[in-house]
Amino acid sequence: MNLLEQLKKVTDVVADTGDFVRMHEYAPKDATTNPSLILKASLQSEYQELISKVKKDHPGVTHDELVDHLLVAFGCEILKIVPGRVSTEIDAKLSFDIEETVMRGRHLIDLYKAKGIDTNRVLIKIASTWEGIQSARILQNEGINCNLTLLFNLPQAIACADAKVKLISPFIGRITDWYKKSAGEFWNETQNSGLLDPGVKSVTGIYNYFKYFDIKTEIMGASFRNIEQIKALAGCDLLTISPELLEILKNTESELTTQLNSLQAKNLSFEKISLDEKQFRKAMNIDPMASEKLSEGIRNFSVDTDKLITFLSQ
Repeated sequence: MNLLEQLKKVTDVVADTGDFVRMHEYAPKDATTNPSLILKASLQSEYQELISKVKKDHPGVTHDELVDHLLVAFGCEILKIVPGRVSTEIDAKLSFDIEETVMRGRHLIDLYKAKGIDTNRVLIKIASTWEGIQSARILQNEGINCNLTLLFNLPQAIACADAKVKLISPFIGRITDWYKKSAGEFWNETQNSGLLDPGVKSVTGIYNYFKYFDIKTEIMGASFRNIEQIKALAGCDLLTISPELLEILKNTESELTTQLNSLQAKNLSFEKISLDEKQFRKAMNIDPMASEKLSEGIRNFSVDTDKLITFLSQ
């Protein structure tokens, strides 16, 4: 049995791509998208007909509205393939604006409803800033499920859990990228791989904390750089994986060991942590990795949204 088949027995496998044509090969349960992935897919010839249809069906709308229609169009096509859910991301420029984020989340859900989509199959993806988390709190109270992305540490995860968000996406690879860059020539790949990988250790800590306190928010590891990171998180609620790494998992015959287990987490010991806004901001400020990667992620997603707007305007 290949690694992908084994992984599916202990973890919900999610496709991290906007390229829905390739999804058939891996039969994921869910799918996640972001502006960077949609931009990448939009540049491929296979999707020009879909893009042309979106532009034709929505003449005269603003650039932001056109992007939303495109995101929903991709989401609807993805939902024809996966049996579960799709995550659709709100413009990262709104990451510090509660009112606008809430309005955009409601708007995206309305667009899905107009397409006849069961909104339980949609997750609104929001950056894990304090404002983003409070926006998700409001949307969750309205029955709109959210996926809090660009998450890099336990304080962010705890704040999301307090807001009762449906799902969080801690970014394994980007965490490790930061520590590798910080260490420079002193980085030792052997001592920082597999279970010892900084990103893996971070997500393992979040997983064990959540299971210890019976927190219902789902944990979906994201942003993988290699299959060793994936193997080290086997047993996590969900893992969202790029087509390139799904292909490697599919073609690798090896025994997979389940690493995360909710029952084992019960045997650990944690102190309950509570965070108000001041404590959250302080926790982020004293964690340079989390604060830097969160800011960088918001900037990069904003740039790719602008690129997508430029592409659609041509």
